[in-house]
Amino acid sequence: MADADPEPSESVAEQSLHERLSRVPDTLPVLPLKDMVVYPGMVLPLFVGRRRSLRGLEHALNAHKFIVLAAQRNSEDENPSQDELYRMCTVAECMQTVRLPDGMIRAVVEGVGRFRIEAFTDTADWYEARGTLIPEPEAAGVEIEALTRSALGLFERAVKMGRPVAPESLEMVRGLRSPGRLADLVAHFMNLSLEVKQKILETVPVDDRLTVLIQELSRELEVLEIEQKIHSRVKKELEDAQKEFYLRERMKAIQHELGERDERGSEIDDLRDQIKAAGMPEEVEGKALKEVERLERIPPASPEVVVVRTYLDWLLAMPWKVRSEEKLDIEESARILDEDHFGLKKVKERILEFLAVRQLNPGMKGPILAFMGPPGVGKTSMGKSIARATGRKFVRISLGGVRDEGEIRGHRRTYVGALPGRIIQGMRTAATKNPVFMMDEIDKIGIDFRGDPAAALLEVLDPEQNDSFSDHYLEVPFSLSEVMFILTGNLLDTMPPALRDRMEVIEFPGYIEEEKLEIARLFLIPKQLKEHGLDAELVIFSRATILALIRHYTREAGVRNLEREIAGICRKIARTVAAKGAKRVRVTPSALRTYLGQFRFRYGVAEKEDEVGVATGVGWTPVGGDILSIEVSLLKGKGALTLTGHLGEVMQESAKAALSYARARAAAFGVDTDFYRKIDVHIHIPQGQIPKDGPSAGITLATALVSALAKRPVRADVAMTGEITLRGRVLPVGGVKEKVLAAHRAGIRTMILPTENERDLDEIPEHVKRQMKFVFVERMDQVLENALRGGIPQVQVTAEQPSQFGQVH
Repeated sequence: MADADPEPSESVAEQSLHERLSRVPDTLPVLPLKDMVVYPGMVLPLFVGRRRSLRGLEHALNAHKFIVLAAQRNSEDENPSQDELYRMCTVAECMQTVRLPDGMIRAVVEGVGRFRIEAFTDTADWYEARGTLIPEPEAAGVEIEALTRSALGLFERAVKMGRPVAPESLEMVRGLRSPGRLADLVAHFMNLSLEVKQKILETVPVDDRLTVLIQELSRELEVLEIEQKIHSRVKKELEDAQKEFYLRERMKAIQHELGERDERGSEIDDLRDQIKAAGMPEEVEGKALKEVERLERIPPASPEVVVVRTYLDWLLAMPWKVRSEEKLDIEESARILDEDHFGLKKVKERILEFLAVRQLNPGMKGPILAFMGPPGVGKTSMGKSIARATGRKFVRISLGGVRDEGEIRGHRRTYVGALPGRIIQGMRTAATKNPVFMMDEIDKIGIDFRGDPAAALLEVLDPEQNDSFSDHYLEVPFSLSEVMFILTGNLLDTMPPALRDRMEVIEFPGYIEEEKLEIARLFLIPKQLKEHGLDAELVIFSRATILALIRHYTREAGVRNLEREIAGICRKIARTVAAKGAKRVRVTPSALRTYLGQFRFRYGVAEKEDEVGVATGVGWTPVGGDILSIEVSLLKGKGALTLTGHLGEVMQESAKAALSYARARAAAFGVDTDFYRKIDVHIHIPQGQIPKDGPSAGITLATALVSALAKRPVRADVAMTGEITLRGRVLPVGGVKEKVLAAHRAGIRTMILPTENERDLDEIPEHVKRQMKFVFVERMDQVLENALRGGIPQVQVTAEQPSQFGQVH
């Protein structure tokens, strides 16, 4: 970076100038300048901070102290290319340098002569160029003298009309004898654009240079004259306004003495009529009328008039008695919800239950619902559908990143520019007392020195308190009891417990493949075909194509990326149709590579053969389930346990519990009871770049470990999930639906589940249940019997044998 504070000086003596020019080499470092042009003969300081400029300056100081000052075309570019620098520049000699504490260098330079860059030389550390010095041409004669006087006269006129130039600088210009130097110095002092200054630098003949300068000075004088006219007109208008104000005040005083009604009196009466017709509660109406009386007493020119009038406008704009006419037809509401969204049965049932209760008890208070789930699963769009189904207005605010309590409750009127909070602003936008009010991203509000927005929401979201919500700006109670509040977020854990307690949480799980398939077929594809001008009968997406698109090009809980990929296919089809004419296009799974490129994601596939020490588990992720191949390797050692695969703390504890179970049951498995002293156990779960955690892999870890110890292969067509205890009990886990579907997709046909998870099969699609066998277990022995090829013999534990709890005494 190079900035300048110009300090022009008298030109050097003629002999000194020739001597310095003779020392200028052909190749010099180049220093790019921002928003400025330096002329020969000027002394000025430059502040150099850019890395390449600093290195170029240091090279010049160590070599010959000469450097080329080149203006760059784009001042925003911190690293300009060679093409961004003007080729006509100025050679300057570094007179003095001072290194500043921040690493910059303040260099005092003096322009020596014009320099035309012919070519840039290759150097990675600084800008360097080869060029030619252009000597200052001789200038004399009557024409030159006339041009010089004209330029000096225009410059003096500009200074008199307000162009800021120091008196000593003006005297310096008057005392110059060189016409070329005068043209350069005047161009520097005038507020000319960078392009114009560069043009003057590039104009070598003195007569041409003075001509260009005179043209620009004439244009600048015209601008200054227009500015003076505008200033005079504004000043006159202000004087006229003051005069008009005085006369109007005199006229109002006369009208008051004559008993005539003025315009302001009519406005005050209109405000009173509007307040009485607004349907405000008695307390609010009384305060509004007091504000009207206060407005009437304030002088019209007082700034307080705007404050009071704005406050009254807000009071009048609030929906004190306006309500939307609700639709309580449950069947019609169910049809609208099904029309807008596929699946989400629990959410739809809760909305229909609310409508049923509302039909039986019209005076019930509005519910506080919280839609929690991963992005893209339809939380916000479900709120719009609820408003459409119930016939209410829909209003939405986003709370993501809100850190100021005033954003919720507003600011008091004592602050300049105060406004109500987002709740009152939303109610004014809705213009009704009973809207569907959605607060998006409730889990992303923060807290700082301006207060806690979550604490301010406690009153809003409490049906027992929000019938008298008070905003700091309005300072009057406003009822929110009829509002249907819907909050959305991704994580419930980040919300304060007091706020969480006021909400009825409805989980929005990620869509399974079957649901994504139907959503794409019924909603996304028709929408994108319509937006891209394609005929739905000419463009066919098969179910296999959609399924391949879901599996191999998206990995998400919602369907946003799926819609983007469908849009990408539609764009390419639209281009083909527009270029070659309409024809029937069938998008096949094999054609996806042509439209979208290679597969981006892959899913686990079941093992093809039974193997010792390898068991298949299933895991849950926010974007659906996937299978896990757990591998156990036994190595000669001293009993160390190694866990790899980016395992979380809970999963590591499950592995240790599985090892303890295997040690306790070693005799029953026909394994040396002292194996843990002779061998090291290495447990690995592939795809180490993906973090894994949770207790649900406990029985899978134990199965793989026992298989390796007993040298019994694990059945490749069996997958399992469940938590293990030291006693060998199998405890229930979550995410069964996603896990079963992942196992089915991978080709697994037998699924081992904890007995308590049998109730979760109600959520599994019927065709999946028909194609899979489910084995429900309570103990680890049952898992091994079904998972290991040939099973594990059950040996009765005696007093001489180690039991699962240690030595029996």
